[in-house]
Amino acid sequence: MPADTDINGQITLILGGTRSGKSSFAQALAEKNEKSLVYIATAEAFDQEMTDRIERHQQDRGPAWQTVEESHDIAAVIAAHSSSQATLLIDCLTIWLSNLMLADSDVEAALEKLIDTLKAAPGSVILVSNEVGSGIVPESPLGRKFRDESGRMNQRLAAISDNVALIVAGLPLWLKSCQTGDKI
Repeated sequence: MPADTDINGQITLILGGTRSGKSSFAQALAEKNEKSLVYIATAEAFDQEMTDRIERHQQDRGPAWQTVEESHDIAAVIAAHSSSQATLLIDCLTIWLSNLMLADSDVEAALEKLIDTLKAAPGSVILVSNEVGSGIVPESPLGRKFRDESGRMNQRLAAISDNVALIVAGLPLWLKSCQTGDKI
């Protein structure tokens, strides 16, 4: 799928490893859609490094973006802001998942709610998530559970997405595209 492809009214999942360029790619894709832009931020700043990271992301987006910070109930934010005139960018679902797990929330129920909300959303939604299954096996039980939950979440979201891209070294590899019907 070319980078200038119209994603209007579609769900697009952007996957990639740490510092792969997935957030920048998702932002550029959203900005080409010529709709109002809503960034749903899931991170919480618990330390200075995360505070600095969040500030860098905000500066990169610029004034065209409306930012909504929500670390747990992103389905409610999607329902409130989705319209045929908007493009929503949710960054990042793996941070959202870790927020839920650390709060001992019902991950399955939250994921079901998210999926139902995405299916009903009238506008364009771009989801950013880390691909964590290609790395080393975590040494802690919580780390292994997170890796497994993340992989299951990404599979379920890919199944309902119109488009899925894997970003490697800043370059997209389109795994699924509704433009061509391709599933590679």
